[in-house]
Amino acid sequence: MNILIVDDHPVVRDGLRRLLSGERNVEIRESATAKEALAAFRQDRPDLTIVDLNLPGLGGLELTQRLILADKTVRILVFSMHADPIYAARSIEAGARGYVSKNAEPAEILEAVRRVAQGGHYIEQEIAQALALINVRGTPLHPLQDLSRRNLEILRLLGEGQSLAQIAAALGVSYKTIANACSQIKEKLGATRTADLIRIAIETSRGA
Repeated sequence: MNILIVDDHPVVRDGLRRLLSGERNVEIRESATAKEALAAFRQDRPDLTIVDLNLPGLGGLELTQRLILADKTVRILVFSMHADPIYAARSIEAGARGYVSKNAEPAEILEAVRRVAQGGHYIEQEIAQALALINVRGTPLHPLQDLSRRNLEILRLLGEGQSLAQIAAALGVSYKTIANACSQIKEKLGATRTADLIRIAIETSRGA
């Protein structure tokens, strides 16, 4: 089984490599950015791609969609610091087959890897339970629930300190498109300034 790990933290990549070393016939390749990952995917066509959401520049949600466009059969497992159901929901909507947080137990991470690599789906149990309760009760998913995948990505990049011009370049769209999206995000979140969006992004990241 060929696995591509996409994460900008060497410690995380090394930890996953060690965890997966006990699996049979596993070959692992690593990428630190979405750009590297896209090139590696086109070259190797891995059986499983493990993607972090918080990548520098182009993030994991955007990368997931681009991988899907490159190959509709791609098997993606999102492995993220975010344990909030909103991120799991958006990842699955983007085309990922599975989602586990970096707080998950090693055994559950391995189970997710096996399930997704075999063509199945897997969401970390605690996150799946939270999503199920939300669906049953009809309670709000999250203050960010009305944001699209693209808007969540813009908010994340704002939280990293990137300017609107830098975000436009990273996502391959015009400055005006990003400016209009920020206006929509402000309206949905009840914010008045871009600085408020940056604060929300930082607080959301820390609370995850």
